[in-house]
Amino acid sequence: TAFLHGIRQEEMYIAQPPGFVDIKHEDYVCKLHKSLYGLKQAPRAWNERFTTFLPFLGFKSTYAYSSLFVKVVDNTVVILLLYVDDML
Repeated sequence: TAFLHGIRQEEMYIAQPPGFVDIKHEDYVCKLHKSLYGLKQAPRAWNERFTTFLPFLGFKSTYAYSSLFVKVVDNTVVILLLYVDDML
């Protein structure tokens, strides 16, 4: 899913997942490299990545609504409204 491809902007560490605890290093933690589904930051990270990519496709964000993108191709107007659930 898209949430698995979100790039982390800050360092985040979690406890070792149940069933994958290293017996020799039970006090170690795991560093997250991607924003995974279920993290509070996942929708925001996905939105940042998506809105960074859209200008490469020729879309421009509107001043009134940051989630509304417009692209004009010849005489055709393409309107893209981006909705990310639980984005804070």
